[in-house]
Amino acid sequence: MNLHAVRAIYFFELHRTWRTLFQSIASPVISTSLYFVVFGSAIGSRMQEIDGIPYGAFIVPGLILLAVLTESISNASFGIYLPRFTGTIYELLSAPVSTFEVLLGYVGAAATKSMILGLIILATARLFVPFSILHPLWMLAFLVLISVTFCMFGFILGIWANGFEKLQIVPILVVTPLTFLGGTFYSIAMLPPAWQVVTLFNPVVYLVNGFRWTFYGIADVDVRLALGMTVLFLALCIALAAWMLRTGYRLKA
Repeated sequence: MNLHAVRAIYFFELHRTWRTLFQSIASPVISTSLYFVVFGSAIGSRMQEIDGIPYGAFIVPGLILLAVLTESISNASFGIYLPRFTGTIYELLSAPVSTFEVLLGYVGAAATKSMILGLIILATARLFVPFSILHPLWMLAFLVLISVTFCMFGFILGIWANGFEKLQIVPILVVTPLTFLGGTFYSIAMLPPAWQVVTLFNPVVYLVNGFRWTFYGIADVDVRLALGMTVLFLALCIALAAWMLRTGYRLKA
């Protein structure tokens, strides 16, 4: 394995975070903190408990995932799109770097940033809402798995997009609505039966419920199914990203 190439890509992408610290870290932490203030402290104190969990604590896992999903896609998509936009991607394609090493460098750096952000938001949430973590190791495992999966999805988006507008379309029009409708702010058991069935076609439901189970041991879907769906999505993303790199899809044009 060309570890020098992997290390160069990885640290170059990480350093880009420090150059845009407010946009990459501070902005999502502040935005999510506002959710905790409004829905956790102000409105949450007037809401009924859900499955025995205070409302403010119930939404903590979903809000962490909302920030992690958004930033994972953004970090990874911009990471690969910018070299395409500036033309420096040809230096990478002509270098002795394998598909696996490229993915490891770019996706590894983006996932690292997302996990750091998720842990910062987790610590920040304690300032506003009391909550507990029943399965901390599983919580970290889900955080890693979800971060890597959506960084891989963002990497695919960064190769597919041929303009900055397209980089924003999928997160704004697809991912954010799916997250809001995926049980971030409520239990899907609170929906009418017909909408419960429709909601099960939303993949974010499985992510939110799997992650919430690690906090409180409760979930609207079987946690094994949630884990399986996440792994399946990751496998599909890896296969598609590897095909794009091997064939040079929208990279060699």
